[in-house]
Amino acid sequence: MSRFVEQFAAQLVEAGMARMPARVFAALLASHSGALTSAELGTRLRVSPAAVSGAVRYLTQQHMVTREREPGTRRDIFRVHDNQWYEALANRDGVLKRWENALRDGVTHLGPDTPAGRRLAETLAFFEFIDGELAGMMARWRAHRETLFGKAGGPTPG
Repeated sequence: MSRFVEQFAAQLVEAGMARMPARVFAALLASHSGALTSAELGTRLRVSPAAVSGAVRYLTQQHMVTREREPGTRRDIFRVHDNQWYEALANRDGVLKRWENALRDGVTHLGPDTPAGRRLAETLAFFEFIDGELAGMMARWRAHRETLFGKAGGPTPG
């Protein structure tokens, strides 16, 4: 399992994720339950509690993991979503809207007929296109996922 964790984490790092969140995410993904405590993550990854804390803070902000309270204790459990990729991508919608608004303002202030205004307008059109396609793509994914794994929220295979 540790080999997978390090290899997959390296791929996530290459794609732009910071190293420690990538390692924590890969460890959670590869765990049997999909959930580990901070201490368990620290032991598996041989890192300090502070390193785990920073990583899970980033991952929760990105909607890739959730923080839950272990029943009957004061310990937190960090859980990877069953549909973590969907969650992470779907939560980008707010980011795209903010970028679109900023680009619209830029086009207005720079002027749509200036070279910079045209570049911003093209960038805006790209993000509007992606935003429109994302909704349809996510709907197609939900249908495809159901054919592969059954209704969302049910047991995961394997």
